[in-house]
Amino acid sequence: MTQVSTARRAGLRSPRRARVLAVAGAVAAALAVWAVGEPLLGHDLVIQQKGQQPRDLGAGAIALFALAPSLLGWALLAALERVTPLAARIWTATALTLLAVSFLPIVGVQASGASKAVLALTHLAVAAVLIPVFWRTATTRAADTGSGR
Repeated sequence: MTQVSTARRAGLRSPRRARVLAVAGAVAAALAVWAVGEPLLGHDLVIQQKGQQPRDLGAGAIALFALAPSLLGWALLAALERVTPLAARIWTATALTLLAVSFLPIVGVQASGASKAVLALTHLAVAAVLIPVFWRTATTRAADTGSGR
């Protein structure tokens, strides 16, 4: 009986479960920022890049643009966990660098200041959910962390 209870408790704290919840939370956070910015405050998230037609970023686009990088981040962390005991550090540095780089397109598109602010906040919301959870759940390779004696 105690083995089942212990296994059930361990499953609730598993890295996979936490990461699934983090990805869902990141998408929800991005959609929450969008919901406040567009429907509630009335800032249309219309962006235009040079040589392209203006695009209105709706809930679907925001969800997709939050989900795809979240899953790619998870895949990168999983790959790093297989090859290095420094996976958490490498992944976190990479994630923070990519967060900083993700603001460059916001600066380069033609959009209102409010639209740019909402887009920047969606990036921050996704990062605020993913980075702490993925960092906390990162594992190290047992073979590399042993003393090797």
